Amino acid sequence: MTTELHLEDTITAIATPSGEGGVAIVRVSGPESLRIADEVFRGHGERPSGRPSHVILHGCVVSGSDTLDEVLLMIMRAPHSYTGEDVVEIQGHGGPVTARRILRRVLDAGARMAEPGEFTRRAFLNGRMDLLQAEAVLDLIRSRTDRAAAAAMEQLEGALSKKLSAIYDALITAAADVEATLDFPEEELPAETVPEIAARTAAIGRDMDALLATWEEGHLLREGALCVITGKTNVGKSTLLNALLGRHRAIVSPRHGTTRDTIEESVVVDGNLLRIVDTAGLRDSDCEIELEGMRRTRDLIGKADVRIHVVDASVEMDEVERAHVRELNPERSVVVLNKTDLGLLVSRAEISGRCVVEASLLNGKGVTETRSAIVDLLSSGVDVHAPPHAAISERHRNELDAARAEVGKANELLAAGREDAAALVAQHLRAALESVGRITGRVYGEELLTSVFSRFCIGK
Repeated sequence: MTTELHLEDTITAIATPSGEGGVAIVRVSGPESLRIADEVFRGHGERPSGRPSHVILHGCVVSGSDTLDEVLLMIMRAPHSYTGEDVVEIQGHGGPVTARRILRRVLDAGARMAEPGEFTRRAFLNGRMDLLQAEAVLDLIRSRTDRAAAAAMEQLEGALSKKLSAIYDALITAAADVEATLDFPEEELPAETVPEIAARTAAIGRDMDALLATWEEGHLLREGALCVITGKTNVGKSTLLNALLGRHRAIVSPRHGTTRDTIEESVVVDGNLLRIVDTAGLRDSDCEIELEGMRRTRDLIGKADVRIHVVDASVEMDEVERAHVRELNPERSVVVLNKTDLGLLVSRAEISGRCVVEASLLNGKGVTETRSAIVDLLSSGVDVHAPPHAAISERHRNELDAARAEVGKANELLAAGREDAAALVAQHLRAALESVGRITGRVYGEELLTSVFSRFCIGK
């Protein structure tokens, strides 16, 4: 489906969550919005199409002689609407049946069902926001913490867009200045211009590096910190998960191998979203199911932001346990010495250099300290207590990495002073422009837009 065909249609969707509520909203956007409003709405005075923008009308949605619901109808005329098109929002009584009845009536009047994210996609295509701001809408909707919501709002207000637009504009200027020298004989860069262009491209690289440094914070804000609980069987991993969550989520049993698959739950600690995963116990086994669980555990360990390794402190560590402790990254691991109420037979020398919490999880000892240790580890790379600010996502990082590599190659050519440098430097700077342009949406294709907006809900 082409973008042009998309914009010619009038689209509609329920904009509120399913289920019971105080209000249900059906949103309509496109060139036929006001005509459809005239057809489905009955109120006092002039019809919706004769009304000015940003007014609210009281009346009913009707189908023939039947009244479907008593509603408020809001009119927002182009270009002063969310999508930049004529928009009508019908606010009826909450509940799935009422909302579906209104939606069917609007569809019968000539609208089509919106695709996921299509309202925000139209806002982007109509110049109401750039791609970074459109993504911030989704970040805001999916926010699980106040910090994440505040960062999303800053991005929606354009903080990240301004930084990337400045980089984009600087790249355009540098590329244009280099390309202007192509008229010189043999495509040589005039000696007097090389230092000045090199200084500018170096500054662009530094600005890119500063943005790339925000990825870790952006990852923690958007996805939350992946905290993987590991350890032998029956050391208290599931008990720790339940204690951190404050509720019974995982089955706890003295039987070895009770947990055979991963169990993931989320909890907010000190304003930080933690994705805590209970894993299968690490031990020798002939059971194919248990072995698959341990394979998944190993995969998660490689992805973890924090690894929480639980050790039975009431027995001495064997060589297998010592090997597990040695493989821990001290900067990303917490060792929980559980069952200290039964004794503490683990030597501190064997776990030196690592963050250690002594615990008796069945009695609640060490739970608060474990939460604090996790947050402290996360703080070592990102100040999780500082005011949040707009930070790049994984998509942005991939594009910025590519752009930074191209700028680096341009800098190397400028430093080398090659005779054919002008054409090659211009080529690298233009490639960097393409990558940065894909972040903000100055450069886009159908595949990029689909990948971004397909993650949205239908009503947004």
